[in-house]
Amino acid sequence: MSAGLLQQLGWRAEALAWDAFQGTFQTMGLERGSAFGSAALRRIGPLTPVHNVARINMRRCFPDASHPEIDRLLDRMWDNFGRLVGENANMRCYRPELYDERAEIAGEDIVLDLENKGQPYILVAGHFANWEIMGAAIAKLGLNCNITYRHANNPLVDRRILDSRHAYGIKLLTAKGGVGAKQLLANLREGMSVALMNDQKMNDGIAAPFFGHEAMTASGPAKMAIRFGAPIVPIGVRRLGGTRFRVTFYEPLPEPQTDDKAAAVLETVTRINQWVEARILEAPEQWFWVHRRWDKSIYRKDAGSSSSTSAGSI
Repeated sequence: MSAGLLQQLGWRAEALAWDAFQGTFQTMGLERGSAFGSAALRRIGPLTPVHNVARINMRRCFPDASHPEIDRLLDRMWDNFGRLVGENANMRCYRPELYDERAEIAGEDIVLDLENKGQPYILVAGHFANWEIMGAAIAKLGLNCNITYRHANNPLVDRRILDSRHAYGIKLLTAKGGVGAKQLLANLREGMSVALMNDQKMNDGIAAPFFGHEAMTASGPAKMAIRFGAPIVPIGVRRLGGTRFRVTFYEPLPEPQTDDKAAAVLETVTRINQWVEARILEAPEQWFWVHRRWDKSIYRKDAGSSSSTSAGSI
């Protein structure tokens, strides 16, 4: 049997598993699916390797927090992440005509004013609460905005993800990567806005401070903003309780105060990281802590000491 055929069979098997998983949560419905996801991940999550990754991240961000405080935060993190899993299969409940029943939007005048002026902008976001709700807010407002996403390795699953996002109103999606970057540049050149996540490690980015530690951070949004004179508008989401959310558009970040391009990019990336930090501090349990935000050596070095106790509070 050829490798190509084996891969095709593997993709189909994964797609069937995806359909069964999604179908189970869809049968439960939004509220029950969210609650079940929370209960399941609070039990299963601590048994996974990424639980220790999250603990190391929290210790780096909150060095004065005690061991019990970190444990409580980890439990609340799995509650939020489990709810996200159950909710994402039921995102049709957040399509534009139903959005106001379960979510609210603050600061929408900021982007609507820019749209009325014909000014393209760059939305930067992070993996907070249920980040799909931000895409649903963009669809609800009808913004002229192309959203980037990380495509699935399995094209059959990727198609299903795209179809589910189209079903709750997102019209324009571009996969990350070289081709996607060219598309975003073309969008801005044509007067269309773009939206990107900017809170995870980017190996070919630049080093910028994040909670007092240098972290490789994507510089693309900063470079595009400088090149096209487009304001960077942060967008965040907060879980208000259960399956209710608030999406907030923030005031554009200040423009860099230097003519040196490299310095301007670093200043802008640093401001983005500072904005992400502020949102994490507001609701630390709602950030995606299981991502390896720093160099992989940090996780090898700290793995053996991640259960050590320190004093202080979050």
